[in-house]
Parts: sequence; C-alpha cells; structure tokens
Amino acid sequence: MPNIASILKAEISRVARKEVRAEIETLKKASFAHRALIAELRRQVNALEKELRRVVKDVARSEATIDSDDKAPTSTKRRFSATRLAAHRAKLGLSAASYGQLVGVSGQTIYHWEQGKARPRTAQLESLASVRDLGPREAAERLATR
Repeated sequence: MPNIASILKAEISRVARKEVRAEIETLKKASFAHRALIAELRRQVNALEKELRRVVKDVARSEATIDSDDKAPTSTKRRFSATRLAAHRAKLGLSAASYGQLVGVSGQTIYHWEQGKARPRTAQLESLASVRDLGPREAAERLATR
C-alpha cells in the first residue's frame, strides 16, 4: 500500500503544475498582445518619420522658391531641354561655337548642354531665352556685330 505522504506529495505537485501552467498561459497571452502593440507602434513611428521627412523637404523647397522669388521677383521660371537646344541651333544653322557666342558661353558648354552632361544656370537660361526668339538672319546679324 502506497504511503499517504507520497500520494499527498504527488497530488500537490500535480495541482501546482496545473496552476503554474494557467499563470504562464495568461502571461504568454499578455506578452503576445504587448509584442503586437509594439510592432504596430513601430510601424506608426516609421510612417510618421517618413511623413516628417517629406514635409521638411517640401518646406525647404518652398523656402528656396520664396528666396529665389525675393531675389528676382520679375524673372519667370525657365525650363531647359537639351533636344530643343540642339534643334534650335540646327534651325539657325550655327556651329556650337557660334551659338555659344550668341548666348555668352563657349562652344564646349553648348555641346555639354546638348548631350545632357550639364545644365545651364539661371542667368544662362535667361540668355538662352533671349536667343530662342531669333531667326537665322537675326542670329547672323548679332554674330556680325560681336
């Protein structure tokens, strides 16, 4: 016949394991919920940081636009196209060096602009805009006077 003490000891350890298992299960559920919450908060932080970077970039762009508007309020924003520059030079029938004299830059600079290796500065865009309106005769007259 088994000893009553050993039976009691076995029963106590069984009940204790059952209680510990129940407590661990609630802790596991809480831990899972906390981990899910932390992951969601990390996603929110990443989204907010991305939005902040975009807003800072937009503000910097708008400040740069405002600053450039303060410096030259009468100038309009000019666009540049390398293919249009090459087409206009061909239409005028001028070499890059001659076209460069009209604009006030070297022929090599004209080549670089046409190939897309470089872009004209704002002041150079203004002189390109003034040359854009010229026809072949007017361009030849301007070159003759230089």
